[in-house]
Amino acid sequence: MAKTPKIPDPTIERLALYSRPLEALIESGSPLILSEKLAELCGVSPAQVRKDLAYFGEFGVRGVGYDVRTLLKEIKHILGTDRQWALCIVGMGNLGSALVENENFRKRGYIFSAAFDSDPEKIGKEMPCGLTIEPVNRIKELVRDFHIRIGVITTPPLVAQQVANLLIDAGIRAILNFAPIRVRTTDRCTVENVDFSVKLENLAYHLGTL
Repeated sequence: MAKTPKIPDPTIERLALYSRPLEALIESGSPLILSEKLAELCGVSPAQVRKDLAYFGEFGVRGVGYDVRTLLKEIKHILGTDRQWALCIVGMGNLGSALVENENFRKRGYIFSAAFDSDPEKIGKEMPCGLTIEPVNRIKELVRDFHIRIGVITTPPLVAQQVANLLIDAGIRAILNFAPIRVRTTDRCTVENVDFSVKLENLAYHLGTL
């Protein structure tokens, strides 16, 4: 049996990028798009668009382009965004609260089903979205009850690894970590570390070269 090739992470990230203009095209009523136009809208080359999509099959017709609705449907299926995902979040400070209240996540099928914190003054408070902030000792229970697969960490860095361990022990299989420290996980759990300071330093470097 032929071994399925590993898809590069940058390709997966670009697939998510391609979906944004496709959604806008559907809203505007445009039925077709050429790889050149999709590439222009996403800031990549046409060859890159064709190469990324070729990992998963043939979606377009040479000289005609891609059917917008079909291509978006296929990309969502590949990414697993054609279904809803239950999320939990640990660390209900300003960032955590802003993420939970962001309607864009819900529109894309990412539903925050539980929110946790260790601060006694926050525990028990109901948020505008309807969630009640729970103590961290209920993580395993609520992850099981709500069939949560993705955990989000917005805690201070000193406790981020401990929180990651709690989430993994509860059965979480994917973590989005906003704490400014890289957390370690097992082979059973995928982690994406989002460090805003690294992004800012990248911007500062480019500003310095202008």
